Amino acid sequence: MDALLAALADPARLRLVNLLAERPRPVGVLAELAGARQPQTTKHLQTLERAGVVSSQRSGQRRVYALDAAPLRDLAAALLRLADAADRSGGADTTYERYGRSLSAERSAAQEAGWADGRSFAFHRSLAAPAELVWRHLTEARLLAHWWTPDDLRIHHLVFEARPGGRIVQEYRDAEDTDGSGPVAGRAEGIVEDARPGERLTYRLSPVLPDGSPAFTAHVDLALTPTGSGTTDLDVHWRLADSTVDSADFVAGIEIGFGQSLDKLTAALAADTDSISRRSTT
Repeated sequence: MDALLAALADPARLRLVNLLAERPRPVGVLAELAGARQPQTTKHLQTLERAGVVSSQRSGQRRVYALDAAPLRDLAAALLRLADAADRSGGADTTYERYGRSLSAERSAAQEAGWADGRSFAFHRSLAAPAELVWRHLTEARLLAHWWTPDDLRIHHLVFEARPGGRIVQEYRDAEDTDGSGPVAGRAEGIVEDARPGERLTYRLSPVLPDGSPAFTAHVDLALTPTGSGTTDLDVHWRLADSTVDSADFVAGIEIGFGQSLDKLTAALAADTDSISRRSTT
């Protein structure tokens, strides 16, 4: 397959394949139709023959080439499988496109410092877990690390001191960089402002730019409301301040990225609750 792709990647060879798809033809005719010299055409045909997409035979003083359709059908089937796989992962593609649109809009808006100040984002999740368990997932670094990044990232280093004045350090890498050999994808630093177990958590968090300066300050407020039967409503509000021109890429990802994080939190809590339920019945 690699040899076939390499052979077809050359426009001159692809032109010859198109000509042979019509009917078998001798080298001289192919050279004339392709507008190329015969020695060059012969070399291209030999490459295609080694790749298995054409065959040749002597006919008097001529060498006639014909197209072998089977390798092309195999290639078409392989490409179709790739397309089908992309369709099945349409959620990821759609998210990528949404982020691209958001990125373009935010970069256009980021013309001067303070451009995003006052912007707010609101999130709501109904969680199948008691407030005490939700609180643990919001404040314990071991549990936070399982959900506090978008789908394509993972926590590499995390400090979360769940008390007023406590430090927050969040360092993350690509989700598939399992051995930590790749570059750090991002870092954020912050301070916990209020921590009332099972009720409310507020903190300031700032993504760090490559030069070490903060991109913006996010004031984040998380409110927990028990709703009965061991479930909890979680309402999260973000408010931006101190935004720099270079913060556009971060701002563009807040709604999508934090939404994905909360979806992961929802799934983690459901799994924990199910595990606790199974243990209590055994």
